[in-house]
Amino acid sequence: MMAMKGCFTELQLQEIKQSNLELLPMKNRPVLVGIGSLQQKGSFEQLDEALILMEQATLDAIEDTNAPEIKNYIDEIQIPKGFWAYRDPGKWIAEKHGFAKAETSVTKIGVLQQNLINSACKKIIDGEIRASLIVGGEARFKMIQALKEGLPYEEMALTENPDNYVKAKEDLYVAEELDALGMMAVGYYAIIESAMRYKNQYSLKEHENFLGNYYERFSQIASKNPHAWNQKIFTADEIKTPSNTNQRIAYPYNKLHNTSWNVNQASALILTSDEIADKLKIPFEKRVYPLVSSETNHMVGVIQRPDLTSPVGLKLAAKYLLATAAQNNIKPTFYELYSCFPVAVQLFAEVLNIPENIDKTITGGMPFAGGPLNNYMLHATAQMIMKIREDNSEVGLITGVSGMMTKQALAIWSKNPAMDFESKDVTKKAEKLELPVPMSTLSSGEGKVIGCTTLYEKNVPLKAVFYAEDSQGHRLVLTSTGREIIKQVEAEECVGLKINFSNNRFVSLG
Repeated sequence: MMAMKGCFTELQLQEIKQSNLELLPMKNRPVLVGIGSLQQKGSFEQLDEALILMEQATLDAIEDTNAPEIKNYIDEIQIPKGFWAYRDPGKWIAEKHGFAKAETSVTKIGVLQQNLINSACKKIIDGEIRASLIVGGEARFKMIQALKEGLPYEEMALTENPDNYVKAKEDLYVAEELDALGMMAVGYYAIIESAMRYKNQYSLKEHENFLGNYYERFSQIASKNPHAWNQKIFTADEIKTPSNTNQRIAYPYNKLHNTSWNVNQASALILTSDEIADKLKIPFEKRVYPLVSSETNHMVGVIQRPDLTSPVGLKLAAKYLLATAAQNNIKPTFYELYSCFPVAVQLFAEVLNIPENIDKTITGGMPFAGGPLNNYMLHATAQMIMKIREDNSEVGLITGVSGMMTKQALAIWSKNPAMDFESKDVTKKAEKLELPVPMSTLSSGEGKVIGCTTLYEKNVPLKAVFYAEDSQGHRLVLTSTGREIIKQVEAEECVGLKINFSNNRFVSLG
């Protein structure tokens, strides 16, 4: 038997030294040892429902470890809730494949997926669990194919509840913005985008070009990603120009600026400790380590945020992550920034100080790689693990979002266990520093536009929406269905302009 040092064999230590890696001792060091990631295309009959996709991703992750007995060590299964109606898909998978004693949980929308990873890591470190399976999947593409082919679509009925339901506070909407924008995210992000445009002093045309070029690069990266949902390369002109296949949804966003959630995709992650990985003889080349993570769950409605383009929680989370990484001489080489809409990427890039010439994605992003509801960060993590495995020197940084850029999370992964795993939730500090701006009590007066968009349906403009600040610095939401006003919003910069209202209604702009 080979001599051991810490939780590594001498042979493994030699491999580490040969790769110029540094090893620090840590009991129950969490490590990711297995990934599964898949997608399906085709006719209705060729497609599986979400449950089967998640099952296959799980089996692929188990196989990926090179240690099939890992399933005997899985003590928990965490699944982020999707569009599907299953009560407990984890228990069905576990009972079918021989690890039925695992405790199951389904996390509702609003819980950051990185939180699931952080939770698993902490439990592994504390010795509460031996291994964790985190798996998510969607089959909306199968649903769509059923409609196209005129076929019935029924999911397998799973009616038993999981051991735990994990809920977050409901995503916060202020009544006034909910009336104007509804619950679809695109309008809210478009308004934040307009504020970002104003801050960066782009003209409307410059900004449209910027967004087109920005996502053209994402499309190029997706074209080389075998796991991407859409591998077609779209030019900047195709992305920025509305068309029958690229409909405008909320100015300046077209379909190709939006996440693509009508997919059949699933991903699974298996985390355990180095000690168990050694016991099961999981090859070192399979191991990738979570180093540092941060998150914020501070919630403020978009209309009430003091600065639409500078979430305090995000700044705090990023500051902690970067400082901790710097203290341990850790520098990311790859990034996967959450890309539900372009402004999310920009906000993360800004707080992380990522230069313009550095790629912000390895997958191609959610419009092109695919954005399954409530589990994209699992897909991004699986893809990042693949990337890091290819080169021991690479370090990956991943970000995630929940709600209307409401909550954020960040994480750094590496082949080099260069530090003990650390994570921090900055919510409480953010709550103290970022207080909601009161809503206006004035029924008439004038104010200043702080963000705006126009909402579309089938390429037809319906109304303009303005977020504004009244004379007292309080916030209000105003709308107009006037054609000239809608045209004005798309022809000149309206953020910063004077806006007049009477009897709680829009009167004039400029």
